[in-house]
Amino acid sequence: MPASISHLRREYARARLDKASVGPDPIAQFGRWFEEALKAEVMEPNAMTLATATADGVPSARVVLLKGFDERGFVFFTDYRSQKGTELRANGRAALVLYWPELERQVRITGEASVIEREESEAYYRSRPRGSRLGAWISHQSAVIASRKVLDDRVPELEQTFPGEDIPLPPYWGGFRVAPEKIEYWQGRESRLHDRIRYVREGDQWRIERLSP
Repeated sequence: MPASISHLRREYARARLDKASVGPDPIAQFGRWFEEALKAEVMEPNAMTLATATADGVPSARVVLLKGFDERGFVFFTDYRSQKGTELRANGRAALVLYWPELERQVRITGEASVIEREESEAYYRSRPRGSRLGAWISHQSAVIASRKVLDDRVPELEQTFPGEDIPLPPYWGGFRVAPEKIEYWQGRESRLHDRIRYVREGDQWRIERLSP
């Protein structure tokens, strides 16, 4: 018998959420919630679960970092050769989840992912610390390696190849943007009767609806 963890339980009572309290634009609403997460000093407020699937529907999920958002969608960066990169190129359907336990809030986003413009990837890549830029050249993300030594041995080699700050963007590295079709805002409430407000894209407009918890 597996150990029971049913005793792990807490009540949510910090806030409430209804259709009258949200704006008509889900991206603006996200911006407000994100600012509140920053003010609350949530640990890694831009950490989000990214769910992808193979072309035949086998799912996988991992945590990535949100690096930008606007009316076009939500952006993160990766090695395009990684599992998530290859899956998104074969099947662009993606889901994102951000969870801020300190605020008893969750945001769920579903939509279509696409590769962003090379210029955008270059601008972000140049903003990264030098070590992170070198790391993008050192690691073939998701590939099987014999040991940590494989990575460590490449460091001095790449240090010699790129001795200064001018480290070019690898051709296999860059960003994806998830263009949202649905965005759900979840606020924890007492007795598990949580508040759930969902935006559904209808052309250039958004329909707002309340979901049962």
